[in-house]
Amino acid sequence: MYHSKVVSKQLRMEDIIIGVVALAAVLLFFLYQSPKTKRYKLPPGPRPLPVIGNLHQLSQVNPQRFFYGWAKKYGPILSYKIGNKTMMVISSAELTKELLKTQDVNFANRPPHRGHELMTYGRSDMAMNHYTPLYREMRKMGMNHLFSPTRVATFKHVREEEARRMMFKIEKAAERSEPVDISELMLTFTNSVVCRQAFGKKYNEDGEEMKRFIRILYGTQSVLGKIFFSDFFPFTRYVLDNWTGLTKYMMDCFERQDTYIQEIIDETLDPNKVKPETESMIDLLMEVYKEQPFASKFTIGNVKGVILNIVVAGTDTAAAAVVWGMTYLMKYPQVMKKAQAEVREYAKEKDLTFITEDDVKNLPYFRALVKETLRIEPVIPLLIPRCCIQDTKIAGYDVPAGTTVNVNAWAVSRDEKEWGPNPDEFRPERFLEKDVDFKGTDYEFIPFGSGRRMCPGMRLGAAMIEVPYANLLLNFDFKLADGLKPEEINMDVMTGLAMHKAVHLRLVPEKVRK
Repeated sequence: MYHSKVVSKQLRMEDIIIGVVALAAVLLFFLYQSPKTKRYKLPPGPRPLPVIGNLHQLSQVNPQRFFYGWAKKYGPILSYKIGNKTMMVISSAELTKELLKTQDVNFANRPPHRGHELMTYGRSDMAMNHYTPLYREMRKMGMNHLFSPTRVATFKHVREEEARRMMFKIEKAAERSEPVDISELMLTFTNSVVCRQAFGKKYNEDGEEMKRFIRILYGTQSVLGKIFFSDFFPFTRYVLDNWTGLTKYMMDCFERQDTYIQEIIDETLDPNKVKPETESMIDLLMEVYKEQPFASKFTIGNVKGVILNIVVAGTDTAAAAVVWGMTYLMKYPQVMKKAQAEVREYAKEKDLTFITEDDVKNLPYFRALVKETLRIEPVIPLLIPRCCIQDTKIAGYDVPAGTTVNVNAWAVSRDEKEWGPNPDEFRPERFLEKDVDFKGTDYEFIPFGSGRRMCPGMRLGAAMIEVPYANLLLNFDFKLADGLKPEEINMDVMTGLAMHKAVHLRLVPEKVRK
């Protein structure tokens, strides 16, 4: 509900802004235009208007589907304008490989974004940092320490304990024949796991500290997903952002975020602090800060930025993935039955009441189901945008330096050259027939990205999806709540970095008798 109100308010505000910018066009057009020193052969796309470009045509609802529609019309690489900024979208596996492998270094920077700049402490994090020497050292630290297989396994008991807690709550609802909100349950699961892994803190799920954490997280996610007009209309400076209240909203969210993270750092440095059962991620980051092992200085801002990445990515993506998976299983009951049968037969054979992370490797159809879930609804359907560093060409078209390029992973995973004539069908068998993984080398399937900017937390993200997903299938049968029919399920997404299901998934559980 919170997200829906934010998105609705944002849309109304943008309508007002578009009107103001359009009215100003006549006065500002000649001032705004700069002499063209070079003509480029840009990819095809919709014709832009003076000053505002194609802003009036963009959709905030299901943007991945909107750009997919444009790709059907203009091709696998297209261009459009917001203000004076050239934007491009890639929608095929072939061109994704060209961008993320062949020309990866030239597209390793991030485009300007006022919200990203502030919330990540001047791009001191890993996700939004430019491709600098410090970024490369931080990424290496992430791969070898923060998100290494050993580190991910260290927190296995945390993920399994929180998944058991979630199953217990669903079982209690089943005893009363009450519906459960899978969306809320998964967000609670991921929030609890992330707090324990990142900070070594175990909050009461209904307590004030957890509520505060969630409010801060929602605010940060909201700012990271917003459009700042000062990025695209530099002649306005911050006037429009200030007038709409966006600047104040951003500053308020940042202040709450920074206060919280600073409190966590202060607790970590407290000599009287009781050490957690397992060294948390912030403990490791503070060790790096004290030892300064990099050629460039690793600052407190870097500590805060990396923690922000862990929290935002960890809570958003896994929760969204499982919700989308359960949504598609309700629409494809034959797939649900097949997945349940495999998980339940394995558990019966091994005399198990809970599927652990170690068990998942013995469940080939379930692992294919996880991949198919991430294919059909990649939780970051528009990968975090890249910025072109030097003039180049893709598919015979010019890509000028400074161009923002988006990969539409949602469209790529529907590339019929790679996935056949029915890419919208939810069919896990395709991953038993085709040896494809999400490690970034199969460019038709890139839920975690690829190349130098690929998500370093891929292993952790996969682990947080598998355990709750498998145990939902093991322990319960489900019906849609409120008399809803499968074809009536709302498939809209909420706008943000990760695309959550806009309408929460409510199901009526029935406990499976062993």
